[in-house]
Amino acid sequence: MKSIKLTFLFLIVLLLGIRNDISAQQHKLNVVVAGLSHDHVHNIMNQYRKGEVEISAIAEPDKKLWQKYRKLYNLPENIFYSDLKQALSNRKPDAVLGYNPVAQHVDVVEICAPMHIPVMVEKPLAANLAQAQRIKLLADKYKIKVLTNYETTWYNSFKEVYDLAKKDSLGIIRKMVVHDGHKGPREIGCSEEFLSWLTDPVLNGAGALNDFGCYGANLMTWIMNGQKPIAVTAVARHYKPDVYPKVEDDATILVEYPNAVGQIEASWNWPFNIKDWEIFGSTGYVHAFDGDKLQVRLSENKNSNRKATPLASPYNDPLVYLAAVLDGKIDDSHDQASLTYNMIVMQILDAAKRSISQGERIIL
Repeated sequence: MKSIKLTFLFLIVLLLGIRNDISAQQHKLNVVVAGLSHDHVHNIMNQYRKGEVEISAIAEPDKKLWQKYRKLYNLPENIFYSDLKQALSNRKPDAVLGYNPVAQHVDVVEICAPMHIPVMVEKPLAANLAQAQRIKLLADKYKIKVLTNYETTWYNSFKEVYDLAKKDSLGIIRKMVVHDGHKGPREIGCSEEFLSWLTDPVLNGAGALNDFGCYGANLMTWIMNGQKPIAVTAVARHYKPDVYPKVEDDATILVEYPNAVGQIEASWNWPFNIKDWEIFGSTGYVHAFDGDKLQVRLSENKNSNRKATPLASPYNDPLVYLAAVLDGKIDDSHDQASLTYNMIVMQILDAAKRSISQGERIIL
């Protein structure tokens, strides 16, 4: 009995030691934040407050936002700058994180690429395809990582959908349906700074089509292993012109592959918040209702509703993931955040816009 107790204590000490070693090896990122007008910036600020990331500088032209975030998160006054180049003049951060208007993502990369500083932006990669192509050129020329952060990348259930498809549990993928959106950015209380560019056709590139269509395009590119679609057809609707006078608030995008069809439903008109994903295979079906819950049906009479398995590190958090990529611990080339996949996303969104304006199916 004494021998068993000693062995048990030894194992506990060993496990604690391993855990401490792992914690010590974790790379806490030092970042510069480019922009404060995207409401998703609260995510990084909360991680800063928890001590999970170091913010060495913030570049934001609107000084009212300096005061807002300084008070909310007790940020030191000397880290604020009016422009990114100035913020980076005496710093070499691990990465720059873009929380500025989508059309200005290319400006961030223009500054960071020659300095060999990696960049992660909030989705989508750019406001239009031409900007995305410029980003790709700069990333290739200066050999930097440019990643795109999607909320759905960190959904436990979506990873399980992907794994079921990759294990051939569903058979050949035939149909994919993605619903994304909410009641509308104004209706859910987005900040005025965010709304000022989110509802602008130049600064955001579109309305709901870019804002939520990018999620579906990204998920389909991921599940199809980076395969480019053969054609795209899209329809846009403007249900609330009084609220969103400049941009569409609803878009449906049909994405054709050689052996499958995907339907992306992006809207600022849903009765509630929604981000779900359905895959119909030749032998099975799976539906992820949100980040955790999913339904799996692998035969006529085999139907189960369950909670998804939590994601393992470093695939469960954008900052942990980014650190792992930059440290060379994982290869991002076939992930949702990759520049390769997001160039295809931008091609899908560009084709959707052309389909809407021309009223026809666009062959890629």
